[in-house]
Amino acid sequence: MDRLLAALTAAADPTRLRLLALGARGAFCVNDFCEILGQSQPRLSRHVRLLCESGLLERSREGVNAWLTLAQGEAGALVRDILKRADPDDPLLAADRRGAARVLAERARHASEKFRRSGADWDEMRALDLPAAAVEAALLKLLPARDLGRALDVGTGTGRLLEVLAPRLRAGLGIDASQAMLALARVRLAKPEFSHISVRLADMYALPLRDEAFDLVVLQMVLHYAEDPAKAVAEARRVLAPGGIMAVVDLAPHDRTELRERMAHRVLGFSDADMGALLRDGGLLATDAVTIEGGALSVRIWCAEAAATAPARDHEFFEAVL
Repeated sequence: MDRLLAALTAAADPTRLRLLALGARGAFCVNDFCEILGQSQPRLSRHVRLLCESGLLERSREGVNAWLTLAQGEAGALVRDILKRADPDDPLLAADRRGAARVLAERARHASEKFRRSGADWDEMRALDLPAAAVEAALLKLLPARDLGRALDVGTGTGRLLEVLAPRLRAGLGIDASQAMLALARVRLAKPEFSHISVRLADMYALPLRDEAFDLVVLQMVLHYAEDPAKAVAEARRVLAPGGIMAVVDLAPHDRTELRERMAHRVLGFSDADMGALLRDGGLLATDAVTIEGGALSVRIWCAEAAATAPARDHEFFEAVL
């Protein structure tokens, strides 16, 4: 009861309620809040601190910035329930929505200009001329046709996969080692329907996450960049709950050696034998695999399960070509 009363007390303030409404729309820093609400940083910092202490907002630090999002779990559900009762036509909330849209648009413009200046191909599927829509459809078909629970997207990039999976998730987290990528992901996910999705800066070899935290972990187009794929798989396995699913989406073996130099690929695709060994060594039981043909390059999707508390049967890969 004490925690509930503290949460209700924290939310029972006009400014803090406005901050929570913004937090439900995406990730913002205190400077964004200052610009949107037109209030001073010291004043808003006090409100933000109280909301974080009460568990209603979550803070994720990246360099000099601290990103604030609506909390997941019961605290976030409580806030969303409160916000449903707010008048959507309230002048202050409407003005905040307009201000948030302006801040997010500016963030997207800045991020896009940065990528254009650096010449980076931030959308690798597009850069490699791969059938992204077919890959997404194949992955969704392989995953169980039910609520997927809590998901982690390792190497989330621009957050596209989280956008696709969001309707079937209770909570989703994307991690990436690039702040510029995360800037684009936050713009993509800055909509009310993605209030249960967040992204943060993290190293896939040392995830700042507790053991067995996720029901689904996806590594999409990241292992061919890995200096040590086995370590990346083992770390992803650490945060996978018993009975959880790991999906690996990556290139099948190929001879495009120029990708080592042009796009910094460390591995020229993975065979079933290679991936099977990585998954087994990571303590996973391989289940399904599917190939999506893409012209010069093909994409392979492998699914595996973490052992449940009861002994699980062995599985074999099956071949399917779309």
